[in-house]
Amino acid sequence: MLVSFAMVLLMTPGLAFFYGGMARAKNLISVLYMSFVSIPVVSVVWFVYGYGVAFGPDVGGVGLLGWGDWQLFGAITRLLRGEIPLFVFSLFQLTFAIITVALISGAVANRVRIGPWMIFGVVWVTLVYLPVAHWVFSDGGWLKRWGVLDFAGGLVVEINSGIAGLALAIALGPGLSFRKEEPPRPKNVPFVMLGLGLLWFGWFGFNGGSALTDGPLAANAVANTMMCGSAAMITWMIVERLRSGHFSRLGGATGAVAGLVAITPSCAFVNLFGALVIGVIVAIVCTYAVEVKTVLGYDDTLDVVGIHAVGGMVGIAALGFLATGRFGSSTAGLFYGGSVALLGKQIVAIIVVASYCFVVTFILGKIVDRLFRLRPTSEAEAAGLDTELRID
Repeated sequence: MLVSFAMVLLMTPGLAFFYGGMARAKNLISVLYMSFVSIPVVSVVWFVYGYGVAFGPDVGGVGLLGWGDWQLFGAITRLLRGEIPLFVFSLFQLTFAIITVALISGAVANRVRIGPWMIFGVVWVTLVYLPVAHWVFSDGGWLKRWGVLDFAGGLVVEINSGIAGLALAIALGPGLSFRKEEPPRPKNVPFVMLGLGLLWFGWFGFNGGSALTDGPLAANAVANTMMCGSAAMITWMIVERLRSGHFSRLGGATGAVAGLVAITPSCAFVNLFGALVIGVIVAIVCTYAVEVKTVLGYDDTLDVVGIHAVGGMVGIAALGFLATGRFGSSTAGLFYGGSVALLGKQIVAIIVVASYCFVVTFILGKIVDRLFRLRPTSEAEAAGLDTELRID
C-alpha cells in the first residue's frame, strides 16, 4: 500500500508533464505549476479535516457526509482495514484527491492565475470532492450502501474532475485563442509522452492499490488496466487514421488515457474480455466527445471533459453490462445474468454526481473569480501566464 501511494502520487507530476506538453510555450511553466501546487494544497486540507469528512463516521446515518474522525495526528498504530494502518490508508486516499484537483486545471489551462487557483482548490476539495468521496468510497456513503459499483474512482475522480472542468470553463468563459478559433499547438510532444508513461505506471498503483491487499483482486485490476489502456490506444489510432488518413502527434496518447480512465471504476469487476470491450468503446466515443466543445462553444483547453468526464461515464455505465459478479462484487451485469437494476443505479449515480459537481463548481468558480480574480487580464493572458512567475 505504501508503494501504491507513491505510485499514485507520481501521477500528478506525470499529469503536469502531460498537460505542459500540450500547452502553448508561453504557458508551459504555469500549467506545470498548477498541477504541482495541488499536492501541498490538498495535503494540508486532507490532514487537517479532509479525511474526517470523507471517511469519518456518517452524520445522521443518511450517507451524505462524514464527521468526527480527527485522529490522524495520533493514529500511527491504529488499524483501519485488516492490517492496514490508518496513516497508510489515508495517504493512499489523499493521492486521489490531489490528482482530481490537478485534473481540473487542464480544462482552464492558459487562463487561470496560480494564487486564486490555490484558493479554489481548497474550497472545491472541501465542498465537492470530500462529500462525493464519502458517498462512494466510505462504508457509510449512500451510493456505496445502495450498491453502486466504483472500484477506484470513476465517479469520485474522473467524472468529478471532468464535470468540474466543464463548469469552471463555462464560468470563466473561453480563452483568447479559442475565441480566435486558433487550433491547439502542442509545443512539447516528448513531454506529453513522458507524462503518459508516468501516468500509466501510476495507474497500476491507482487501480491495483484500491484492492487494499495483494492477491487475485489486485492482480485482476492491474491486468484489466493494462488491457484497456492498450486496446483504447490502438483503437483511437485506427479511428483517427480512418477519419483523417493519418495518425496525429497526440492521438495515441490521448486514447491510452481514455482507456485508463474508463477502466478505473470497473477494473476489479470485469474480466479481460470486458476490459478489451471497454477500451474499444471508450476510444470510439471519446474521439468524438473531444470535438463537442467546438460545437457547443465551451473552452475545454486540454480535453478534460471529453476524456475524463465522458470516459468515466463509459466506465461506470459499462459495469451495468459487463460486471461478471465473480470478481470484487457478487453483483453481475446484464451480459452475465444480472438484472437491469445495476445499470439503473450506475446511471443514477452518474447523473447525481455530475449534477452536484457542476452546480457547486460553477458557483465556486464565479465567487472565486469575483473575489480574487481567478482569470487574468486579457493582456496577461495574451502575453502568457509564465510572465506572472518570477524567474530568479
